[in-house]
Amino acid sequence: MSRELRHLKPAGEAIFKDRHTTKAKELLKTWKPGERSTFALVGVPLSKPSISHSGASFAPGTIRAALQNYTTYSGESGYELMDPILDLGDIYMDPTDVIGNQERIGEGLSDVFSTEAAENWMILGGDHSISYSSIKAFAAGKRVGVIQFDAHHDLRNTEDGGPTNGTPFRRLLEDGIINGENLVQIGIRDFTNAAAYADYAKEQGLGIYTMGDVDNLGITEILRKEIQRLAGGVDLIYVSVDMDVLDQAFAPGCPAIGPGGMDSKTLLEGITLAAKHEKVKAMDIVEIDPTIDFRNMTSRVAAYVMLQVMKAKKGCK
Repeated sequence: MSRELRHLKPAGEAIFKDRHTTKAKELLKTWKPGERSTFALVGVPLSKPSISHSGASFAPGTIRAALQNYTTYSGESGYELMDPILDLGDIYMDPTDVIGNQERIGEGLSDVFSTEAAENWMILGGDHSISYSSIKAFAAGKRVGVIQFDAHHDLRNTEDGGPTNGTPFRRLLEDGIINGENLVQIGIRDFTNAAAYADYAKEQGLGIYTMGDVDNLGITEILRKEIQRLAGGVDLIYVSVDMDVLDQAFAPGCPAIGPGGMDSKTLLEGITLAAKHEKVKAMDIVEIDPTIDFRNMTSRVAAYVMLQVMKAKKGCK
């Protein structure tokens, strides 16, 4: 004899539901061919090429989950985010084939971008090695500028260790995918890079802003200047957010934590300003290891970055 089960709800649903509140995670919608929205995301769960121990392959899932911590309503602007975030899923990663995985990322994201499912793309890493394949796919047939928030140059040579998370921008420059003058690095930290790579950055004509520059000039002045300059010479702009640009107090879940970095408010201010420009159409968020994070603090910042981008793209103050 069957009977109705009482007091049960589907596993995984929110513990508490307020009829007047919509959680940001509810904006996620599994993409179906032909669907289009203002925003879409794809996960790239690769961390095997990381120089240091990293569980960044788990980050796409934890960042999605962290959206549950926020509502869709911006009290500052009086605006409700309503556009669905089309979720195209995660690029498949082979357990052992690192080089093959990086090629797969490029092929997979080429397919993703060709769907034209969204006006604005959010790529969730993974370690910073994914940015090579992601930017290469995004730049196909276009002149692309890159704004990189990072403590590190990521211009290491590939002879010592191959295509690691320390090499993506060296590879992009050497392969002619981007030009040096179209790469801007913001937040480069003291005692974090080698002189040879600082020299290489200068030789290639990169725009380099250290944390000292951020403190002295301000993130707003830097970005207004550089976005205006980039926009005059490129078709589109890609923003790469390495979460270790943040001070260790704000991003304990980064494999390469350290003092002297940005606070989260400065990063959010910069992201919001950048996202307001019409040529900024793609962003990746990388270098979060949920296995060493504290109360998902770092993934929560990443999710908040996504919401700030969405708010800026809708023209909210």
